[in-house]
Amino acid sequence: MKRDNKMRFSKLFPLMLACSIGLASAPSAATGLNLLGFDDMSCAAWSKSKDDPDLRSAYIVWVRGFLTGHNYALPNQQLSSISKGTVEMKLNQYCSRNPTGQISDAAMRMSDELSGRNQPIKK
Repeated sequence: MKRDNKMRFSKLFPLMLACSIGLASAPSAATGLNLLGFDDMSCAAWSKSKDDPDLRSAYIVWVRGFLTGHNYALPNQQLSSISKGTVEMKLNQYCSRNPTGQISDAAMRMSDELSGRNQPIKK
């Protein structure tokens, strides 16, 4: 990663992490989930990011921050470490099965799957 990209990433990461922690500790979807993320969290946007490594990396960091927020909010259901490659693979799988889906839904499903809950998202 180039120095400029590292500097931009190092400034962006704390903000995305704070947003993700706030998201994971927010009320459930049944009471109206206030999702904080990118302007376009669609699977279509994820697919288009394939040719933009910086944007793709930012989506992956957002999901990893969301999963960190899960660990913060649910200390009894901790997720193990998950690599950038695994997050990318799981986003690709989710968006391939759900082309009109949202990256945030993919992150919630990862949270369920990787924490052992394996229960569907209730909306």
